[in-house]
Amino acid sequence: MSGASPVGDFLKGQTRARRGDLLIAALGAASATAAATWLLGLSGWFLAGAALAGAGGPAALQAFNYLLPSAALRGFAILRTGGRYGERLWGHRAALKALAALRPALFAGLAAAKPAEALSLSSGEAAARLVQDVNALETAFVRRAAPWAALAGAGAAGGVIALASVSAAGAFLVGLGLQLIMGDQLLRRWTAEPGRDALRAAGRLKDGLAAYLPAAAELRCFDLTAKAADALMAHDGALSAARLQSHDGLALVSALRAALAALTLGAVAILCRHAPMPLAALALLAALAGMEGIGGLLQASADRGAYAEAVIRLDGMLRAAPSPGPAPPRDAMLCLDGQDLRPGTRLGITGPSGCGKTSLLEALVGLKPAPPGRLIIDGQSVEHEPLGWARPLFAFAPQDARLTTGTIAEALRLANPEADDDALWEALGDAQLEGRVRAAPQGLETWIGDGGEILSGGERRRLSLARAYLRPAPWLLLDEPTEGLDRDTEAEVVAALAVRLTRTGQGAIIVSHRPAPLGICERVVRMGG
Repeated sequence: MSGASPVGDFLKGQTRARRGDLLIAALGAASATAAATWLLGLSGWFLAGAALAGAGGPAALQAFNYLLPSAALRGFAILRTGGRYGERLWGHRAALKALAALRPALFAGLAAAKPAEALSLSSGEAAARLVQDVNALETAFVRRAAPWAALAGAGAAGGVIALASVSAAGAFLVGLGLQLIMGDQLLRRWTAEPGRDALRAAGRLKDGLAAYLPAAAELRCFDLTAKAADALMAHDGALSAARLQSHDGLALVSALRAALAALTLGAVAILCRHAPMPLAALALLAALAGMEGIGGLLQASADRGAYAEAVIRLDGMLRAAPSPGPAPPRDAMLCLDGQDLRPGTRLGITGPSGCGKTSLLEALVGLKPAPPGRLIIDGQSVEHEPLGWARPLFAFAPQDARLTTGTIAEALRLANPEADDDALWEALGDAQLEGRVRAAPQGLETWIGDGGEILSGGERRRLSLARAYLRPAPWLLLDEPTEGLDRDTEAEVVAALAVRLTRTGQGAIIVSHRPAPLGICERVVRMGG
């Protein structure tokens, strides 16, 4: 790939870093292919020679040395097996190590993207790129040894055939070259675009699944399951059509290769007609094995379209995370819409839906660009700073709480990976969720399902609140922290929050349309009217 491709440059760097493993894989592939060629050729010579010796009578049979060829056959079989094992082991080792570095880099690049760009990539499409597109790169990386295998097979077969006829060896190499050139050109033409289409269609299918599966209950309620299934089947049909077209191209090229192979074997047979029968058999079988050696190289040609598309799709995700520079001091003064807030201040924000309350909090933590002049921290206007510049000052509990799939402890430690169990229990207690978790058989290790699906809406909200409590930040940003809670639970959560703020000295900016959370705030401002 060119220098304009971040993924191409990354893979070049990984190729240099893994050249030891790739070299061993190439040597393994070359030795396996050469050994397979010699094994098949020597088998033909051995069988033909043994047949002639048997036909020649007892004296000829006694004179025939079968021990040395038998030992050579076993040696080549062992070499082929060992070479193939080495190719697979070291080739996949190199590929897996390279991609182990690529996936985190892609994820970091996605996280570093501008919010509008990152949020425009649906979860299904993001999953398709991080899994399936990366797998296309892995396949190409593993096939780095294919040229060496093809070269070793051609050289081994050509050398063996030359024992019977030099001209036959030349005819074999010409036929092999024609197969390779024809196969490469036709595969580029017939499989490149279907390979690209397959990647795109798979992304659309995963996108549809990611959209419809969380809404399965609603689809059943509104009797839309059949329509959703039809939409998914349309994506599946496009994927199947692309794969079928690619396989049709491969099948046609295989048929043309078989025809060229038959012509090549015919030419070798004719040119070896004056050689002794054992040598002629050796030449024919070696030619057959040598032609099989280019299969991996042609398969790499067939995968080229998918590889190129994967690189294009991933290039937009691989970017260096911008350095936000030094964060403002933890005791910095905040100014929101003209409201000066000293550390420890509690500010309530209310107003009708859609007036921008949530957007204001999201701008503080760098999830959205800051509106001009409305947010000032430590005397600096936030819109002039990189996104996320002030993020270390805030712990955020969003209105739409998202939980990672896993245990309660794992969901909480997202905010503070170093937090011990005592800190987790304290945060759960302040969020009025400790009793529920202690009553669970596994306690902190209780599995909460995909996105916390086994929890109620109120429990998910309180778990999100406890997660925010764990982040060591001077300010809490709470967006509708008691939405969905009954009146008694709300009163308990708000009272515990007030006690916690007094104990920790944290400031709080609370967005709510309910009076209870706003009641613990020193100031309340109304937006949008």
